Amino acid sequence: MSHNNLMGEIPNLPFKLPLKPSILLNSNQFGGAVPSFLLQASDLMLSQNKFSDLFSFLCDKSENANLATLDLSINKLKGQLPDCWKSVNSLLFLDLSNNNLSGRIPPSMGTLDKLEALALRNNSLMGELPFTLKNCSNLIMLDVGENLFSGPIPSWIGENMQQLIILSMRGNGFSGNLPIHLCYLRRIQLLDLSRNNLSEGIPTCINNFTAMSEKSINSTETRSHIYWYNITYYATYGTFSFGEYEFNITLMWKGVEHGFKDPEMSLKSIDLSSNNLNGEIPKEVGNLLGLVSLNLSRNNLSGEIPFGIGNLSFLEFLDLSRNHFSGKIPATLSKIDDLGVLDLSNNSLCGRIPFGRHLQTFGASSFEGNMDLCGEQLNKTCPEDETKGKPQGFAIHGNDDNLAFYEALYMSMGIGFFTGFWSLLGPILLWRPWRNTYTRFLNRLTDYIYVMVAVNMARCRRWLKG
Repeated sequence: MSHNNLMGEIPNLPFKLPLKPSILLNSNQFGGAVPSFLLQASDLMLSQNKFSDLFSFLCDKSENANLATLDLSINKLKGQLPDCWKSVNSLLFLDLSNNNLSGRIPPSMGTLDKLEALALRNNSLMGELPFTLKNCSNLIMLDVGENLFSGPIPSWIGENMQQLIILSMRGNGFSGNLPIHLCYLRRIQLLDLSRNNLSEGIPTCINNFTAMSEKSINSTETRSHIYWYNITYYATYGTFSFGEYEFNITLMWKGVEHGFKDPEMSLKSIDLSSNNLNGEIPKEVGNLLGLVSLNLSRNNLSGEIPFGIGNLSFLEFLDLSRNHFSGKIPATLSKIDDLGVLDLSNNSLCGRIPFGRHLQTFGASSFEGNMDLCGEQLNKTCPEDETKGKPQGFAIHGNDDNLAFYEALYMSMGIGFFTGFWSLLGPILLWRPWRNTYTRFLNRLTDYIYVMVAVNMARCRRWLKG
């Protein structure tokens, strides 16, 4: 009876539900407490209602729970989580996201050792993640984003939850370094640790993310690994399920917050933005060939952008803005044809923006804030372009050494001319005896030339008459 306008409270009816049905009441306006008789269902879909009380539902020991799926997302649940989770330890999927829950996660939630999906996103839960959660070793999705959690990221997430495909801890107060134990998550396809207080560097062992290294996703294998709607499900819960649970995740995608359903079927993403990470991007990131989105913006990362980042041919989103990256932009970036969003702004990059059929499509906003970067996108001429515009006499000599040689040659010729001119004519012009001697010499030379010319002309006339 989902997607209607049903309202009011559901009474705790004395019904027996021997067939363990799937009950779908989502997208209505039911409120109040969740009635405990619904514990007899195998799948209970109550999302997008106005339920406010969960305590009586979970802590009523008169009912034998057989729940595989409990979806109470987008309701009005408030207060602390009840510490009665042992009564529903058959759960596979638990979604309490988008409510008003507060306080700490109770230790009894660690008894849900069959759990495959735990979504607590967008509440006001606080404190450190309880150590008992390490017992949930079958988790495929863990989403605790947009809460008030603090403390270090537990190493047991990597050690005990090696089946994880989706891990979202965004928008909390987690601090400390990125534990290298996260590199045990070989199946991980979506890692979101953005907007925390994480520090130190990015582990070089990220190339152990095997699923991200593969260019394609075997969705059939992934779906069979996640959903138990088959003979195994029937043997465990005594029924087949008709209320299939969909994994929902919220990401900052291409600069906009976006919701994804079943993202593990198509999306491979790493988001470590808005932390205090430092050091360089490990070159091993170039091995994550299937990566679709990489966001490392708003950190204190430095060094050069790895050349191998151009190997990520499936990359659609790359944001490295507001860091301290230096050096040139790798020319290999121009090979990523699927790249739809690129942001390298506000770094210390230098040199020319590489030529390429794809990089030319990005505007100035992708590169601004790099003082020594030049190119057409920034409408800024590169130094080598100015050299080409100089006079031809300088351009042909090539490098700076040749230019210095010719400058010295021209200078020496000028000095030589000046010295010779004044050493010869200077005394004649400035000293009278020399000037008189020079004048008498010119007069005698003129007379001699005149006599010689007259004699030769007389000889020529006599020869012509004879």
